[in-house]
Amino acid sequence: MNKIKVGLIGFSIGGHVFHAPFIAGNPDLELYKVTARKPGQQQLLAERYPDAIGVLSAEDIIADPEVDLVVVATSNDVHFSLAKSALEAGKHVVVEKPFTNTSAEADELIALAKSKGLLLSVHHNARFHSDFKTVKKVISSGRLGRLVNYEARYDRFRNFLRPGAWREENLPGSGIHYDLGAHLIDQALQLFGQPESVFADLRVQRDGAKAIDDFEFILSYPRLKVSLKGQMLAKAATPRYSLFGMNGTFIKGGVDPQEALLREGAMPHRISNWGQEDEASFGKLALLENGADVEELVPSEVGAGQDFYANMVAVLKGGAELFVKPEQARDVIRILELAEQSAAGQRTIPLKGELISQGVV
Repeated sequence: MNKIKVGLIGFSIGGHVFHAPFIAGNPDLELYKVTARKPGQQQLLAERYPDAIGVLSAEDIIADPEVDLVVVATSNDVHFSLAKSALEAGKHVVVEKPFTNTSAEADELIALAKSKGLLLSVHHNARFHSDFKTVKKVISSGRLGRLVNYEARYDRFRNFLRPGAWREENLPGSGIHYDLGAHLIDQALQLFGQPESVFADLRVQRDGAKAIDDFEFILSYPRLKVSLKGQMLAKAATPRYSLFGMNGTFIKGGVDPQEALLREGAMPHRISNWGQEDEASFGKLALLENGADVEELVPSEVGAGQDFYANMVAVLKGGAELFVKPEQARDVIRILELAEQSAAGQRTIPLKGELISQGVV
């Protein structure tokens, strides 16, 4: 099979930071066409990917018979419509997270892809971050004993609003709960499966803000509380993960290094130690083992954002199992919907029959 030709719709931060470098670095993929409407985007595309064809509209990509795989890396409001058009045109599709604005839209896309025998996946790239991979390793080791509290958070500091940014508007799919919260929900579902209930607190805290900029989700499991948080007014660093078990705790700070490098224009396939964290970011275990107090650093796993597109190639060329299944991404959206209902009614909502993807990966 020849190289898989990729059409990338969207070349703002999502497209040129989180997708293009990994597509271009995969020897089985060709970054063939890219929408680049603004002069700055066109210049960046020409400088970094001179062989790619810049176009002005999504239709130029979707209607091109040479395109095998369409990547939708746009604002959330057009994820559904563009993905649907691409599937109807017979293209395999990757959608940037969050998948869609509603679970009904996600269900429609999943059914459409199945009816046409096409690949459909969602770019939940935080599964490939060094910190989350380390948390998975610690939990699977069993050293914490029975886990009773799991806390994960995305805290940032920006006490001003970005003019014209769609995420700052009170629109469907805007707000940091859909942006950052989607990552945390997906990770929790990967670790623990379907919760019994969800409770949410959603707030608008910054002066003049219109969209949610502070969230907390509490997912309840038998004998386990999962707390997922995010805010825009955390000036001092906070732990990314805090795990509390019967035998002790694991605290993990720091930030996966991949995004910062990508924003600087780094190409993952050209860096030998890609995804490796500094020792300063290693997590700390504090345990009671065999009657003795034990403290130790846990070397971080290596982050590997390139594994997402490696899996796309393996599925398309060799029939491998899809790593990020659309049903899983759909369930993230369903929990976000229920979280908004919970916050509006200030109540806990049970999840009986709400999720379609079961089990722990």
